[in-house]
Amino acid sequence: MNNLQIENINEFSASAAMYWIQFADHTRNQILSTVWCGRCCEEVRITAYSGALRSGDLLLVGKCSICRNDVAKTIDLQHSDSKLLG
Repeated sequence: MNNLQIENINEFSASAAMYWIQFADHTRNQILSTVWCGRCCEEVRITAYSGALRSGDLLLVGKCSICRNDVAKTIDLQHSDSKLLG
């Protein structure tokens, strides 16, 4: 098992979880730490997130770690660099 805790893995669809756990620990951490918050107008860390596949992309939906506003991030799986995977 990877060292980085996978928060709310039970809130991932089965197919999204299969993709998410393939990313290296440092890549998952980078993804989680670079989510845009429209209220804070800056990149923040996403918390209390869930994941699902939408139109071939991995969609993370959760809360801004600063203001608790709803935030989301889409990861384009078709164009992701294979080096990102663990």
